[in-house]
Amino acid sequence: MRAVIRRIGHDLQHLRNIDAYAVALLAFLFAVLSVTGDVLPDNVRWAALLVGLGILVFRVTIPDHYQGSLDDLLKDRTAFEDKAFPARLREASELWVFAPSAVNLLAPQNCETIRTTVLANPDGVVRVVVLDPAAETAVQLATRQLDDSLDFPSQLFPSALEATLRQLQRIAIRPARGSFDYRLAAYNPGFSLVAIDPGTRQGVVIVEFHGFHNQVTSARMHIELTRALSEQWYTYWLGQFDRIWRAAQPPRADG
Repeated sequence: MRAVIRRIGHDLQHLRNIDAYAVALLAFLFAVLSVTGDVLPDNVRWAALLVGLGILVFRVTIPDHYQGSLDDLLKDRTAFEDKAFPARLREASELWVFAPSAVNLLAPQNCETIRTTVLANPDGVVRVVVLDPAAETAVQLATRQLDDSLDFPSQLFPSALEATLRQLQRIAIRPARGSFDYRLAAYNPGFSLVAIDPGTRQGVVIVEFHGFHNQVTSARMHIELTRALSEQWYTYWLGQFDRIWRAAQPPRADG
């Protein structure tokens, strides 16, 4: 019985199966009222029965799991770029970014978009983590992972990281209504992560896996997750960013 109560509580917390629980509650109430006396007219009882039956029949047509192929879910960077970054941020109030350099995502035009969307909101929050240029071992390893493993590298990691840090410093000193913070990590776990409105029902997490070897940067595998698609793995990747954020260090005052 406790397991059932926990399951119902978990479903209600995450707004799942609300229609089924509503029908069950109404059926229980009508059953109690029917037993206690002739309180409800027959037409009300039949109407409630038919509505409940219609809702349950409709639920049968809703797939419980993702019905597409893996190719619809696992894509390369071009699929992420098909939906422009400014469009993703248009209504967003929170943005999390982790990447070794994030040089493509934090290009000047995208930084301007962040400033005029998320950071223009008094409740806006932007958190960014990139590698620490002072962590020489991590930078050398990231260079091997991200530059030397490409057939056609388009930029060198150390210079890309420097360019990103200059962008982050510019954002940090500009006045903004929202909250902006960035930190430096001493370790590259082998993936990049972007979360938009992570704490909301419409939130999305995009993960890029670096892999061992790629022809070009855009060939890396991406996965885009929502709570509706997988509550478990959506929460997992949010937890990954949280751990990275807590392990990373704020930039040093000496730059």
